[in-house]
Amino acid sequence: MSILDALLLGIVQGLTEFLPVSSSGHLELVKALQGQTLTGEDSLFMTVILHAATASSTVFVFWKDIKEIISGLLQFKNNEAFRFSLKIILSMIPAAFVGVFFDDWIEGFFGGSIGFVGAMLLLTGCLLYIADKAKTTEKGVGFSQALIIGISQAIAILPGISRSGSTIATSVILGIDREKSARFSFLMVVPLIFGKMAKDLLSDEFSKGELGNGAIIIGFLAALITGVFACKWMIALVKKSKLTSFAIYCFLVGIAALVYSFV
Repeated sequence: MSILDALLLGIVQGLTEFLPVSSSGHLELVKALQGQTLTGEDSLFMTVILHAATASSTVFVFWKDIKEIISGLLQFKNNEAFRFSLKIILSMIPAAFVGVFFDDWIEGFFGGSIGFVGAMLLLTGCLLYIADKAKTTEKGVGFSQALIIGISQAIAILPGISRSGSTIATSVILGIDREKSARFSFLMVVPLIFGKMAKDLLSDEFSKGELGNGAIIIGFLAALITGVFACKWMIALVKKSKLTSFAIYCFLVGIAALVYSFV
């Protein structure tokens, strides 16, 4: 992979991780358009590196919230910070379960299956459209809602289903305040991404393969910087209830991907 290819992938990841259009799906589409022939393992490695960069963007933007979560866990007091921390942990369980027991199966989807990505983007578009029509409420995230949102995050491991889009849309459909939905969505993924990084890096079977150090570093930095701006932008958009435009975008890209796969 060239430095320019890595730079483009990093920018795409940084923008699409927080916008509800599926970062993993767009990465697979861009890889296909670039004519890359990476194996599923190498492709997944680059995807994990770029997701680690955007997780770092989340840490930068929500540093105060993350400190409160850690503090809440360490205090062991039945207060709002402690309960919110437990909800974050609860939301992680479905995705952690899928990642541990179905990791090899998931890897097979990260090898350029453009038709599958297109179909999942259409599903993401439908979910965003439904969420945008939901009533605006001021409810917070409860424990049952946290588990349901976590299930949405687990399903969104598949490329083409937007993680932020599915979790935010699920939250809004459940009647949770839009800003709180976005905040919870972005915070719940941070431990999972870094946990995934640790698991993969400690695995003897997981390596960077044909990827060069320069490409990895450039891709990471590009995703980190663009991710910070995209994260703040997405929070503002969700508050203003502007998800339909992203639904239309997912429909168009999904249809294009399906046509491309057949042609």
